[in-house]
Amino acid sequence: MENWSNAKLCDVANLVLGAILFVSPWMFSFDAGKVSQNATIAGLVIAILAIAALAAFAIWEEWLNLIVGLWTLVSPWILGFQGTTAMTVHVVIGAAVAVLAAIEIWIMTQNPPRLTTGR
Repeated sequence: MENWSNAKLCDVANLVLGAILFVSPWMFSFDAGKVSQNATIAGLVIAILAIAALAAFAIWEEWLNLIVGLWTLVSPWILGFQGTTAMTVHVVIGAAVAVLAAIEIWIMTQNPPRLTTGR
């Protein structure tokens, strides 16, 4: 049960990180265009996946969150907005989301949650 609680904490953290990424274009005054669109879409996807994982856990949600976190991490180089505040926000949040998703995948593969009471 403790592993299940740790997994839920990772989901809550990813929900908060997704929300921060979603509002970051307004918080940090990113340029309009691909940078703010990337932050908004990636943040929304991270938050939705975290909510889905909190509602009904499925390992595929964590794999998708890992992929979106990695995309967010590398997107400044792919989309060409290095050396900006937007880059810092994307790299920090992307790394955190990817690490949390990887931890959660590891936790759940080591000791998957039991759906029965164990009697």
